Amino acid sequence: MSLMNKILFSHSYFMRFDPKQWMLGQPYAPLGTLYAASLLREKGYEVSIFDTMFSSAAYEVIAALDNAKPGFFVLYDDGFNYLTKMCLTNMREAAYTMISIAREKGCTIIVSSSDATDHYKEYLDKGADYIILGEGEITLLELVNAIQCNDVVSSIPGLALKNRGEYIKTAKRLVLKDLDSLPLPAWDLIDIEPYRKMWLKHAGYFSMNIATTRGCPFKCNWCAKPIYGNRYNTRSPQHVIDELLLIKNKYQFDHIWFCDDIFGLQPGWVHEFALLVQKERLGLQFKIQSRADLLVQENYVSDLALAGCENAWMGAESGSQKILDAMDKGTTTGQIYDATRLLKEHGVKPSFFIQFGYPGETKEDINKTISMINALLPHSIGISVSYPLPGTKFYDDVKEQLTGKSNWSDSDDLALMFKNTYQPAFYKQLHRYVQKNYNRFKTLDEIKKSFATRKVFNRKLVRKLFSYLYHSTDILLLKQKLNRLENS
Repeated sequence: MSLMNKILFSHSYFMRFDPKQWMLGQPYAPLGTLYAASLLREKGYEVSIFDTMFSSAAYEVIAALDNAKPGFFVLYDDGFNYLTKMCLTNMREAAYTMISIAREKGCTIIVSSSDATDHYKEYLDKGADYIILGEGEITLLELVNAIQCNDVVSSIPGLALKNRGEYIKTAKRLVLKDLDSLPLPAWDLIDIEPYRKMWLKHAGYFSMNIATTRGCPFKCNWCAKPIYGNRYNTRSPQHVIDELLLIKNKYQFDHIWFCDDIFGLQPGWVHEFALLVQKERLGLQFKIQSRADLLVQENYVSDLALAGCENAWMGAESGSQKILDAMDKGTTTGQIYDATRLLKEHGVKPSFFIQFGYPGETKEDINKTISMINALLPHSIGISVSYPLPGTKFYDDVKEQLTGKSNWSDSDDLALMFKNTYQPAFYKQLHRYVQKNYNRFKTLDEIKKSFATRKVFNRKLVRKLFSYLYHSTDILLLKQKLNRLENS
C-alpha cells in the first residue's frame, strides 16, 4: 500500500500536562479526532491514531510514526472539548514538537485545531503543510484526495497554507448540515481501557462522550467558535440512539456526557429522544450543558428527566444582571433561579459555570454572584476568570493588554491577563474563597437535612459537623487575605 494512503491521526491534548485535570481523573476520548479518522477510513484510507491523552511526552509519537509509516500526519484536536478551545500553551508546545518530529519523518502534516485556526501562520512556520480552518472532516478528505492525485489544493475551501513565503487562505468552508451523513466515531482505534480505569479510580463509574449537535447560535461576546461556528445543526434522535446502543454493547459505559455546547435546542428533540430511550430501555444516566432560558421552557426539564439526565450544567456566569447584559448573554438572573428550581423539582442536579473578572465587574457584582450561589446551592460549581479568546468582541476589547500573556499554560492557571477592577492575585484568591464558601454552605444544608430526618447522631453526621467547622475556620483566613488584596 502506498505511504500516501496511510494516515496517522493524533491530537495535542496531553492530560498529564494539565495537573488540575490529571488530578480530577475524568478523561474523555478525543471525539473530533475519532470522527475524522472514521470518515477517512470509510473512504479507503488506512488510518491509525496516536492518542496523547495519557502520554508523558510529545516524543512518544516517534514510535507511532515508525510503526505506522504514514504519508500523512494529521494533528486533529477535539473541537467538542472546551479544554482544546482554550489553546493552552503546554499543548501548543507539544503540538509544535510533534509537527517537527513528523516533518523529520517525511510526512505531509495537516493540522485542525482551535489554536491552529486562530494562529495558522505560527503553525505553518513551525512546519505544518496545511491548516484546516473550521469544521474539518470534509476539508481533510478533499485535501488528501487532491494530494494523492497531484491536484491543485488552492481551490479547496477551508484551508491555510504557505506558498513561496506567502500565507494563503482559501474560501470559507460551508458547514455540514446533515450530521447523520458522517460515520460514527472510530472508537475501535483507541484503547478505551485507560479511560475506564481512571474514571473508576476517581469517580467510581465510567463515563463516555457523545455529541448530538454542532455549533451554538447564541452570541455571548466572550465565547469563541473557531471550529463549528455560530450555527446549530443536530443529529436525529434515532441516529444518537443507534450510537448509544453500539457503544453500550461494546464498552458497557455507566454514564454519558453529551458534550454539545447546547443540548436539545431544537424544539421537540429532547421529547423524541426521551421516548426512544424509554423504548430501547437504555436506562441512561447523563449530563449536559444548557442555558437558563432554555431550561425554563415548557416540558424541557421534564423530558430531560425522562431521558435520564442527572446533571445539567448551566452557563449561569454571574448573579449580576449588569454583567450578564455586558456579556450579551441573553439570559436573566430570574431565569437562573427558575431553572434551578425546576431542575431540582424533577430530580436533575443543577450545576453552574461561574465567571469572575469580566470587564466592569465591581465588588457589588461579585457579591451578587456569591449570594446567588449561596441561595441556590447548585450541585456543583465550575469557577473561572474571564479568558479572552481570539475572534470574540471581548478579545478585541482587551487585546492591547495581552502583550505579556495571552494564554494559560494549563486549565488551573487562572491568570487574569488584562487590567480589571482588582489585581490578578485577587481573582485567584476569590476563586478559592468562593469555592470554600460554597462547600461550607453545602455542608450546612446537609446538616440541616440530617437533623430534619434523624433523631440521633451517627458517624456521617459527625463528619459533616467537623467539615463545617473546618470550612468556617478556613473561610475567615481566606476572607482576611481577600480583603487585603482588595485594598492593595
